[in-house]
Amino acid sequence: MSSNSILQSIHDPAIMKPLADALGKHVLKQPLAIMHVCGTHEHAIAKAGIRSILPEGLRLIAGPGCPVCVCPSHDIDLAIGAAMRDGVILTTFGDMFRVPSINSSLEMVKAKGRAVRVVYSPMDAVRIARDNPFKEVIFVAVGFETTAGPIAATLAADPPRNFTIIPSLRLIPPALTFLLERAGSALNGFILPGHVSTVLGRRGYLFLETGYGMPGVIAGFEPLDILRAIIDLVNQAENGMPARVVNLYKRVVTENGNRKARESIYRVFEPVDASWRGIGVIPESGLSLRSEFEHLDAVRKLGLEPFAESVDVMPGCICHLVILGDAEPEECPLFGTVCTPRKPTGPCMVSSEGTCRARYQYRRV
Repeated sequence: MSSNSILQSIHDPAIMKPLADALGKHVLKQPLAIMHVCGTHEHAIAKAGIRSILPEGLRLIAGPGCPVCVCPSHDIDLAIGAAMRDGVILTTFGDMFRVPSINSSLEMVKAKGRAVRVVYSPMDAVRIARDNPFKEVIFVAVGFETTAGPIAATLAADPPRNFTIIPSLRLIPPALTFLLERAGSALNGFILPGHVSTVLGRRGYLFLETGYGMPGVIAGFEPLDILRAIIDLVNQAENGMPARVVNLYKRVVTENGNRKARESIYRVFEPVDASWRGIGVIPESGLSLRSEFEHLDAVRKLGLEPFAESVDVMPGCICHLVILGDAEPEECPLFGTVCTPRKPTGPCMVSSEGTCRARYQYRRV
């Protein structure tokens, strides 16, 4: 099938409507809870109003799938502290620009006249470093496996001596393990992140079926993709057969993923225990620079230290509960009033991948 034919079929109402109708009329044998761990999935789900057609008893929960949202305040404070130093140009992805710390944000630091620049890739930051050889250029390295690959490749390509990073990268499989093993977990399946899956492949999630008997479906980001994933997970939960990890995003994701990207990541980084904002430390869920690349660590090179009053959860904010799937954004007393995209209280309202931001943006859909 050609790429045009695939795109046409994905958006064909004649294909989607029967699936949506069948799902909406389905009578569950028991209540089910399905979690996705991808901010882009949440954006697509909210935009399409998919929750409005779910059968009674089926919950579609947003998990910790937004890298900016789980970036601890500790790391944001390191970036703010670096940007406040003379002779430093701090570079960051746009989503990080407005994430609040207890006292400030990178946006506020820039407003004070400090050199904070938004970039679209780590290579943009490297170019800035080459153009400014007498400045220390720091890149805030935030993201999951999808972002870790390009960052690792950039660091392995011998960047200039005045270029360093503040590492704040996180890994999805350890987070899934944490979610399954935390007290009170009652999940019946995962919609697995499409972007991260391009790196991990289907095999990267086999521990779900072999170790936990938990179904998972890799899905794309069109409403049809998400509907098919939900239907597959409901069928798996109700048919009594052994759980399977299914790849329904084969137009992008392969069985083994991107081996070169994984090799690049683990050539430069090694897994370490890492803090997730408002959640706590998840074993082996972060990436730290290996010893031969430690000279590229801005925290080590410049002796950066977080603020003593660094706080992950702002007063009144329930972002940490939203990230865990324990609360919906609409349950937060700040949602849409005190906390808005223009003036966010918590990180979930900042990023386009944040659950609160998606729910706010499409609240009338």
